[in-house]
Amino acid sequence: MRIEITELNWPERQELSFSELLELSGLTQAELNELVSGGAIAALDTDAAASAFTSRYNALALLRARTARRLRDDFDLNTSGLALALTLLERIEQLEQQAGALRARLTRW
Repeated sequence: MRIEITELNWPERQELSFSELLELSGLTQAELNELVSGGAIAALDTDAAASAFTSRYNALALLRARTARRLRDDFDLNTSGLALALTLLERIEQLEQQAGALRARLTRW
């Protein structure tokens, strides 16, 4: 897997359209649409009637989409595999944060 280091100054309230997310992510329209409709990449809109194409996205969605592209390129994963990998990576991050918080509490004792 190729490690890519980038610096991103992202205005806090900056939002992207589906087409902007598509262009910046490097995914195909079908891949991105499937990841969004499957819930692996979340839109800011919570309205169930909003489609992936009309929804707005934030920097976290862009980060996940770029991660999905790198996983696709490096490991030749299909969209189901990408969704699973993104979900597992998010869970690993949550567990690492919980473990860090527990370690911090233990050092106080």
